[in-house]
Amino acid sequence: MKIALVTDSTCDLPCEMVEKLNIHVVPLRIHYSGGEFRDGIDITSRDIINRLEHEVPKTSMPSPEDITRIYHSLQEQGYTHCIVLTVSASLSGTHNTFRLCAQEISGMKIDVIDSKGVSWILGFLVLETARLIQKTKNYEEIIRKIHETKEKIKAYFILDTLQYVQKGGRIGKVAKSLGSMLSIKPVITFDSEGKLHTHSVARGKKQALKKLMAPVYEHLSSTRARIAVLHTQAEKEAEALLNQVKNAGNVSETYLGWISPTLAVHAGPGLLGIVIHPQD
Repeated sequence: MKIALVTDSTCDLPCEMVEKLNIHVVPLRIHYSGGEFRDGIDITSRDIINRLEHEVPKTSMPSPEDITRIYHSLQEQGYTHCIVLTVSASLSGTHNTFRLCAQEISGMKIDVIDSKGVSWILGFLVLETARLIQKTKNYEEIIRKIHETKEKIKAYFILDTLQYVQKGGRIGKVAKSLGSMLSIKPVITFDSEGKLHTHSVARGKKQALKKLMAPVYEHLSSTRARIAVLHTQAEKEAEALLNQVKNAGNVSETYLGWISPTLAVHAGPGLLGIVIHPQD
């Protein structure tokens, strides 16, 4: 048995980590009036933020051709099983496209699993799956542990503006809970269906940062965890958050970085986020 691990470009994993762990990443697409770009390959998150004032691009799932191509390539490399971990199906058609393409493949068992999140929610799930593949060849046990891990990973985000997430139509329950009070700053998380919803509400950035850290401190008070701090063009604030996380203790690993170009389109500049992967 030979198991392949596939994900999409919203996982936010660094390239060196992807290569080291033999993770296959299929890019989402970003569409400007002047052309199309592959997420993280032809365009960076910084490029997206710098161009937002001039044009807000559209985003789309990976093409079926890209997905089918990687399935066939993995078969040719001798893989008998393939685990695909995707961005939340509630936010993107990516999961369904991977699933439909998998139905056309014979001779390789393919499981397509919805991470119910974005960014390092997906990223931590991918890393844990890569570790499981290295440790055991019990395929059913790996799938079971993926679903267990998925329930444990939590994430919290604040946005400088709701303008871009509103334009993308992905604000969902956040908009319903805020009504017309768009001057306040919500701390956003994901529900069990992988949809965005409001965890708490703050007035002003300073209070929002405190409320962002509150659930992190609560998790770390009882559980050792891996932590990722994310941002869009907010390096100094992200570094300050990372230092707070490290000083809290009970942290085994930390990661710091931009979110992917596709996610940056919907978040806009100034996003700050923390993803927590508790360890047993």
